[in-house]
Amino acid sequence: MMEIEAFLALHGIQADRVEHPAVMTVEESERLVPPLPGAKTKNLFLRDRKGARHFLVTVAHDHPVDLEALGAKLGAGRLGFASPERLLKHLGVTPGSVSLLALVNDTTHAVLFVIDRRLWAADAVHAHPLVNCATMVIPHAQLERFLAATGHDARILDVPGRRPSASAAG
Repeated sequence: MMEIEAFLALHGIQADRVEHPAVMTVEESERLVPPLPGAKTKNLFLRDRKGARHFLVTVAHDHPVDLEALGAKLGAGRLGFASPERLLKHLGVTPGSVSLLALVNDTTHAVLFVIDRRLWAADAVHAHPLVNCATMVIPHAQLERFLAATGHDARILDVPGRRPSASAAG
């Protein structure tokens, strides 16, 4: 596993890094990460029912994902969250540190990267640099350069959202 900063420098990819207290959830991020330019993200590491296919799904931090509809849209059937062991095996990170930058560790290209269209259109996105005590702001052109350097394609789609339940809305 290569250090992410070394990989970015090797490929001429520029991103600003900001240190902050460790965050495990979007809610903690809202409280503990200082305001930064670009779009805040949420990352889901998913697997199909048989565990044969793996997906890294990056959406806006406030987008509730409908896993059933997403599975249908991807032709993957029922999706579920992958285990911490699968996360470490495929992306080399632990829960709380998942981000699109972890694709650097997917050298076998076993993970399909899915990004919501709104984020793909953003001027810049936020991503943990493989640890959850820092955030990098990655301009869009640098994101494209990163994906090319890792050999990953972005599957850009309108990630289906779910409506809040009546109990959650009240």
